[in-house]
Amino acid sequence: MAVVLNGKSLTIEKVVAVARNGEKVELDPAAEERILRCRRMVEGKLAAGETMYGINTGIGEFSETKLNDDEVLSFQKYLIYNHSAGIGKPAPIEHVRGAMLGRANVHCNGHSAVRIEMTRMLVAMLNAGVTPVVCEKGSVGACGDLAPMSMIALVVMGEGEAFFRGERYPGTEALALGGLKPLELQARDGLALINGSNLLTAISALNLYDMNRWLKQAEIAAAMSLEALYANLTPYEDKVHTVRGFAGSLRSARAIRKCISGSDLSTGKTPQKVQDAYSMRSTPQVIGAAHDAVAYARSQVETELNGVGDNPLFFPEEDLVLTGANFQGTPVSLPMEMAGTAVTMVSVLSERRLNRLLNPALSVGLPPFLAEKPGLYSGHMLSQYTAGMLIAEQRILCAPAAVASIPAAADQEDFVSMGMNTSLKNCQILENAYGVLGIEMIAAAQALDFRNHKCGTGVQTAREVIRENVDHLGEDRPLYPDHNRMSEVVQSGEVLDAVEKVIGSLEGGDQS
Repeated sequence: MAVVLNGKSLTIEKVVAVARNGEKVELDPAAEERILRCRRMVEGKLAAGETMYGINTGIGEFSETKLNDDEVLSFQKYLIYNHSAGIGKPAPIEHVRGAMLGRANVHCNGHSAVRIEMTRMLVAMLNAGVTPVVCEKGSVGACGDLAPMSMIALVVMGEGEAFFRGERYPGTEALALGGLKPLELQARDGLALINGSNLLTAISALNLYDMNRWLKQAEIAAAMSLEALYANLTPYEDKVHTVRGFAGSLRSARAIRKCISGSDLSTGKTPQKVQDAYSMRSTPQVIGAAHDAVAYARSQVETELNGVGDNPLFFPEEDLVLTGANFQGTPVSLPMEMAGTAVTMVSVLSERRLNRLLNPALSVGLPPFLAEKPGLYSGHMLSQYTAGMLIAEQRILCAPAAVASIPAAADQEDFVSMGMNTSLKNCQILENAYGVLGIEMIAAAQALDFRNHKCGTGVQTAREVIRENVDHLGEDRPLYPDHNRMSEVVQSGEVLDAVEKVIGSLEGGDQS
């Protein structure tokens, strides 16, 4: 079913559907009317000779420079040219598609004064599979993602480069292959295409979707390790979490308990300590805090997806033009800093459980480093080294970009969000997180191979999926293929999908 843009109902799941899965896009007729009405307003003001920022003036430091009628049209083209100033490799296609979708949705609110042809072109490019080549780096996350969004606008004009069906072409050729023709920018069109934090928001939306799925897999991995370490399950009872009141903590405890349900561990047939280490018994509080952080970030990102990130703003009902700073990326980038830190925090927790699986002083009778012949074989000793390296890098990446403003435009733009840096480092944090969690899952499956008790249904399902991808480690072998394979499995969500198919969604756990 097509995703219909109306300026108010774009969700993270819809961004994923269009950006990643190629779902078709349509414009709501009421949204089209809002776009047309707003455009009529600005055309009237232009005809009356009114001064409007970025339409018949320069931008930034040049905002006091008035343009004559002949310069107004040329300015839009030159605006796109000089702002196409990024650097680096092309951004992933899904990131660019998400930015195009978000920008079109901004227009649908009817406050951008863009010609409807521009909005329709973004939608047509999405539906035709024409994706502009956009340099990954160059945005400071204020005045919008100017450099990357300008590279999208270049293709709208029939310039720049674009991908079509996996191949890279000049912009005009890519449009032609998609059955489209370039457009000539008129007054306001250029700035209306670029003046929002749409790329960093699109990346954040995709990252949040993946973070939620990763956190659910962190609960599955935790359940496996808890089974292998004969954990006391008292800390996972509802009463422990309801009395404190954090929604994420209760959600996580229920999810873990759901994975373990049916195990000998839950019936008292296995030996248990009175109280386990923090890395075991505080898992719901830690992963739960991450859930809460991600939930807050989601609310901010979805607000931005459906808000008007633009400047100036046009209010046709009141015949009003207001300048402001709704392009500022901080409302998205600040909570995304917390989300990235949350993923790193849960990765640290994963490594600490891995340590308990490998350390014979802590593993409740498991062989040292889960080796079949300790001494001759080293088992998973070096897996912990790899997890440690990944976490060290995640910690470095958690240095906040949100406080790293470097002024631009002769100090006219003297505070910027650096939100693109936040989005890009979150991508790398997630990539490392897939590896860390994959390594814990490998070790947990190995540890369960040494146990003979009945596992929970969810745990057993996860173990079976892992064994379909990674064999039990008997005789020592190179481990990098196993590490890379499980990282891919975690990223794909294969374990999560299999577990939820058997025991139901882990979003809210159960009530038992």
